[in-house]
Order: sequence, then structure tokens, then C-alpha cells
Amino acid sequence: MSVTYSSTRGEESQKGLDFRTVVMTGLAHDRGLFVPDSLPQVSKDELESWRSLSYPQLAVKVIAKFVKDDQVPLDVLTDIVTRSCGAFRSEDVTPVVEVGGHTILELFHGPTFAFKDVALQMLGNFFEYFLSTGSNGGRLTVLGATSGDTGSAAIYGLRGKKGVDCVILFPNGRVSEIQERQMTTVPDSNIHCVAIEGGTFDDCQDLVKASFNDKAFRDRVKLGAVNSINWCRVLAQTTYFYWSYMRVTDKHPDVSEVSFSVPTGNFGDVLAGYYAKQMGLPVGKLIVATNENDILHRFFSKGEYHREAIAHTISPSMDICVSSNFERYLFHLAGNDSAKLSKWMKDFEATRKLTVSGDVLKQAQSDFLSARCDTKETLRIIKQYNDESGYVLCPHAATGVSAIHQLKEVVPSMVCLATAHEAKFPAAVKRAVDPLPTPPIQLSSLFHKETRRSDCPNDLKVVQAFVEKKIAIRMAEEAAAKGSGSSLEKQLKRTVVVAAIIGAVAVGMQAYKRR
Repeated sequence: MSVTYSSTRGEESQKGLDFRTVVMTGLAHDRGLFVPDSLPQVSKDELESWRSLSYPQLAVKVIAKFVKDDQVPLDVLTDIVTRSCGAFRSEDVTPVVEVGGHTILELFHGPTFAFKDVALQMLGNFFEYFLSTGSNGGRLTVLGATSGDTGSAAIYGLRGKKGVDCVILFPNGRVSEIQERQMTTVPDSNIHCVAIEGGTFDDCQDLVKASFNDKAFRDRVKLGAVNSINWCRVLAQTTYFYWSYMRVTDKHPDVSEVSFSVPTGNFGDVLAGYYAKQMGLPVGKLIVATNENDILHRFFSKGEYHREAIAHTISPSMDICVSSNFERYLFHLAGNDSAKLSKWMKDFEATRKLTVSGDVLKQAQSDFLSARCDTKETLRIIKQYNDESGYVLCPHAATGVSAIHQLKEVVPSMVCLATAHEAKFPAAVKRAVDPLPTPPIQLSSLFHKETRRSDCPNDLKVVQAFVEKKIAIRMAEEAAAKGSGSSLEKQLKRTVVVAAIIGAVAVGMQAYKRR
């Protein structure tokens, strides 16, 4: 049988749920996050038997430890993973290279040149399978927040998917120009990009979470999640920790453990490494690398998870002051005690502070190391690697590389995750590397395409009205495309009326807000 999942907050109705349910649900209905009720183990012999597998084959083996035939038949799982990996420009999917005395895992060979493609290509195909086999009556509204990379990766994973509307919220003016163009140049009618005026990523994330906690809205629109609150994202990301372990130990057979330095914002990527380690993958150290938005570094160094204002940096995908995935780790740090975790989160939400000490802090520090990298240091690292190795890092990857230098962990068995292609951040990189390398044609061509986006204030009701209006219009268009008939015409008229009413409400509320 497949692994089951329960919410970190412990509500009875949110316990023991299956993979299909947690993927389609996203955020648990008690405001918690789903975690596996048990972690399958991988023995050394089993791990060794996977060594010669291709990336898709290896990924199937890892995911199949959690997902058995009762949830997704093996042939379907193999097809989902294989098609997802087929969207990458490299046969290795996530190539492993050695630079500067350590290893780099290149996670930017997917459609949007960022690590999130690995998980979101798979999630989009899981959504498609579940919808086609009875979930949600065949319809899903994906509502996501992005600090830059999740949005485009979700859009490329969901564009054109039958029965899916994808609404992505991003903070206006706080993503790079290329990141915004990757989202807004996709013409598919089921894609809706929304710039939140005067907001930060955390504001966008709060709008998403509040929408999931609004039962009436959630049920009306059949809400689903693509942010790393969705367990499928974390599960898919574990696969490249296995892949990079294999490639490092291929080249260095004497290495017994492989360590990882992970540029960290929402904590999902490094959490995937933590779960891989708990499953039995020989992982040594896990390093949490932050930029100036260093709430996680402050936690692991001093036990202080205290929310502060967001700093606008040159690594925008890490400009996050509350890491949504961190609740999963806190649950485990609390001894898998949902009552204790719930009290921690309730206190944090009330005071914006969570402080741990003593044995709890010692445990956290044994699980993770951390380092902080500011803009000056980020640019110094980018320049150093270009000058000395001819290798150009993106600003996010540079924080992970800086961390291993700060912690004196520069060895071949240390893998730094390169989470995005440097060409996505030309303005930042040019401050350290001039002239810039020629960007990939897939990115440079974005400047010659038409863009399409909507703007909304940082207001929950306005955003929800916008979502319902877009769904109503899409459903009306689909109904009209199917042909005519008395019942169809009535449904179409009702849908158009609903769209008009909701649209009027949204416009009115926006006008009121601006008075």
C-alpha cells in the first residue's frame, strides 16, 4: 500500500489521507501541511542497484517508494515521470559538474531555467491524471504565489491542461524582468498572471493561504496548490538528491557521504534533502544558505525564528521572510507532536516570533548548518567563479557557494545546488560579470513577445473575485465551443451572468480601495 499523510496540525479529518487526496488538496483544511505518516527506507544494496539507471528511471524508483499501484499504477507513474523529464534540454535532466574544488548540481535545464521545473512538470502531469480519473469532477483551480521562479514553472507545467485554471500571484516590481516575461508571455487561455500592487511575496503567499482557509471559496472553485505547500513538490525534489549522490560517488568511489548546500527561501528544496537523508540516502551535512532575508539562518544559529520586514535583494526568489515549508520541519523537531507544533504556530502567528533553545536548538543544529550571504558577498562570489573557473553563477546559487566557503566545506563531496540559470538575472550578474555571456535564445526571445497580465490590490476579496470571474469566463467559452442546445444555452447564460456580477464586484472594490 502507498504511504498515507496527515496534517502537521493534527485535525482528525486530516489524518491518514492518500496521495491523490493530498496532491489535489494542497494545504490541509486545518491550515497545516501534509507530512508522510511513515518514511520508506532505502537500503545500501537497493541504492547501489539504482546506480546505472537514467534520471527518469531513478526518479520512478524513488517516487514509487511512496506511491504504489493503489494510487498510481506503475506504468502510469513511469509515463508521468518520463514525459516530465522529457521537457528538459539535458539527457541527464540535472547534470552534475565539478567546479572550484566542489560539485555543482545544475537544476536549470528545464523549460523555465529553474529548479522548480523538476517538480512542477511532474505535478502538472499528476494533476492531469487525477482529473482524468475522477478527481474534482474534472476541474481544478490552481492558485499560486511566486517570488519569481515558481510562477513560470507552474505555468509551463499547467499550460493547456484540460480542466485546469492556473492563477499566479506575484509582487509587482519584485521579480526580475525575465521572470515576469516568462509568466506573462504564455498565451494559453487557462493561464492568468496577477501582479499584486504594493505587495511582497509574503503578501501573495498570505492571499493564497487565506483562500485555502476559506472553505466556501475553496469548494466553489475547486482550489489546488502548486507552491511547495503541496507535498508532491517536495517528493519530486528528493529525486535529484539521489541522482547527485550517484554521480558524485561514481567519480569519487571513496566518498561515503555526500553533503549539500541549498539556496533557501521557502525551505522546500533543502527539506527534500532532509527527507532523502531520513530515508537512508548517505547524506552528510545539509547547509541552509540565505541572503539578507535570513530568518532561517537566525533560527539555526540562535534559535530565533522572528519575522522581519523583507529586504529587496538581487536574489529575489529568496526574498521571503516566512518560509511556508518550515512548518513541516518544525513538526518533526517537535517530535511529530501536532499539539506542540500547533501551539508554536499559533504563538508565531500572534507574536511573529518563535524561539527555541536547549535540546531543541541542539537538534536543529545537528540537522542543518546555515550561513548568510549579503549582496556584496554574492557579487564577489559570482566574479570569483567567473574569473577563476569561467563558470557564471546566478545570484541564488552564489549564496549556496558562499556558504560552503564561509563554513570551510569546499570538497568534491559537497554539492551546491545551482537553482537557476544566470541569464534570468542579467542586471544583477552584470554588476560582477561584464560583458555578460550570450543568453539562451529561449530567454532572449521573450523580449519580442506580447505580454498579458492583470493587476489587483493586496486584498483577499478582490483577488478571489478576480479568480471566480476568470473561471466563469473560461467555462462559458468552453460551453460555447461545445455547441448549442437548450440546457447548454441556459448554463452558458447563468455562467455569463455570474461572471458579470463577480466582475462588477471586483471593479467596485478596487475603485473603493483607491479612493
